[in-house]
Amino acid sequence: MLELGTKAPEFTLPDAVSGNAVSLRDFADKTGLLVMFICNHCPYVKHIKEGLAQFSQDYQDSDVGIVAISSNDIEAYPTDSPENMKAEAEQFGYRFPYLFDKEQETAAAYTAMCTPDFFLFNAHRELVYRGRFDQSRPDSGVPVTGSDLRAAVDALLGGDDVPTEQFPSMGCSIKWRQGRTPAYFTSS
Repeated sequence: MLELGTKAPEFTLPDAVSGNAVSLRDFADKTGLLVMFICNHCPYVKHIKEGLAQFSQDYQDSDVGIVAISSNDIEAYPTDSPENMKAEAEQFGYRFPYLFDKEQETAAAYTAMCTPDFFLFNAHRELVYRGRFDQSRPDSGVPVTGSDLRAAVDALLGGDDVPTEQFPSMGCSIKWRQGRTPAYFTSS
């Protein structure tokens, strides 16, 4: 996992909805930045989609920038194509750019392991949270609230320390292209 305190890796990726390039520097004026690795086909992401949409609505006027990135191999998983990403964002009302990481370099730079995976950075773009949305899982019967991520964002916005007890996200592994799997994912 990316160590707390690590600086946010740079990225410039196309937004599947607008077609515009979005980069890390586009959020320079924000107190925080949430980078989410999601996709369309993963059952774990499907389980929280409405919660993500609500989360983005609740924080759209806050001082935290939000961006989602899909890094999956679209040849093997065509549901995750930019066209389908755009349809998904429009259907669920995402209020954040949904970027396509075709070369998978951004996922590797962030050491993203799964979808969903969440990385929250402070105003200095130092990592203060990496982990799960909440404790809900498909078929768990636990409601989707985003409580873990909301607590981290609220602490950051309130000028408080983000809790250091953080739980890793759980979901589907990033679908790496043939021969692209980063060493951090395959080493023990």
